[in-house]
Amino acid sequence: MDLKSGYPFWAVKNGLLTTFPQLTHDHQCDVAVIGGGITGALMANELSEHGHHVIVLERRDIGWGSTSASTALLQYEIDTHLTDLATRYGEKNAVLAYQACADAIRELEALAGELGNVEFERQKSLYFASSEEDVAGLKAELALRQKNGFEASWLEQETLVARYGFKAPGAILTELAASVDPYRMAYQLFNKVASRQGEVYDRTQVVRMVQVGERMVLTLANGATLTCRQVVMAAGYESQTWLPETIARNRSSYAFVTDPLPAEMLGELERTLVWESARPYLYLRATQDGRLLIGGDDDDLDIPGRRDEQVLEKARGLAQKVETLWPSLTINPTFSWGGTFAETEDGLPYFGPHEAHGNRVHFAMAYGGNGISYSMIGARLVRALIEGKKHPLADLFSFERRA
Repeated sequence: MDLKSGYPFWAVKNGLLTTFPQLTHDHQCDVAVIGGGITGALMANELSEHGHHVIVLERRDIGWGSTSASTALLQYEIDTHLTDLATRYGEKNAVLAYQACADAIRELEALAGELGNVEFERQKSLYFASSEEDVAGLKAELALRQKNGFEASWLEQETLVARYGFKAPGAILTELAASVDPYRMAYQLFNKVASRQGEVYDRTQVVRMVQVGERMVLTLANGATLTCRQVVMAAGYESQTWLPETIARNRSSYAFVTDPLPAEMLGELERTLVWESARPYLYLRATQDGRLLIGGDDDDLDIPGRRDEQVLEKARGLAQKVETLWPSLTINPTFSWGGTFAETEDGLPYFGPHEAHGNRVHFAMAYGGNGISYSMIGARLVRALIEGKKHPLADLFSFERRA
């Protein structure tokens, strides 16, 4: 699967940070993690830190799939409103999911502090109403968040103009959000895994997976085999090819970064992630070197060649939207890209076993706008399942969840 088009900023900025070998001989381990992106990295790090011998298999170069195209907005706010999740799964479960995402940001911050040099930065999140019709829904959303202890406030239009320099009918301002370089973080995590006697292999593709007694046997494209007790399928949007049914809808999303902008031009945007209530939504954030990273304009296209053709046009359209909101900004797309983006019907991830593969294969499908936060949650959840322990979100994030 071709997961991206154009020139994703993180790959251009960082290059190949570490070279990993290909697995060419028969081998064995406790847990095989399939997928060398940020989700696989968080899974492998969590497991190796707790004494599991982990081997990571990535069919491309490490971090070269969706992670290189991620825009890495870290939020506790899920694309599905808390009010909607409460209606579907009950308020207790909805709050549990939102609180887990909030906790994940703090856990990612602590992890980034251990790693160093991954450009983790605390931010605020500004979620603005795209139209007057959206105001009532956002105010109801804010009320339910505040009722359940989430720190957030309402900003009226005049405050948005004065503080953020653009007009909107109103917005929810949240104090807890962050940004990170996901590509660099993935590499740093894999290096940490390797330092604990874990093993990381790229250009290594799994083509077959069968259970033999109490072990899983993975056959590689080059004919070698890897035998393990457990498998974590963290291959991003390609994980769906291992399931008999479609559990998420693949779409294309688009993004670009600008040249570095003066701090006085960015103003509060330097410290705030901004997104809107329209679907698909426009979003933007600043990078540590003063660029604006802008994304959105998702579509249902999942044909790589067609997506390739649309990258520049989509970037120009996104730039126009930003310049309409902020006439003082001149937006020049420096590096533009598009990528596969999957979303589940309810906006929640899937973690754990699927009946098609038994209880020794654990899927880590951190789909939606909260992919990295979900992956942090999923790392703890999957480890709990592998170790035979309970996790409070195991049922809600399983393939068996019911409304």
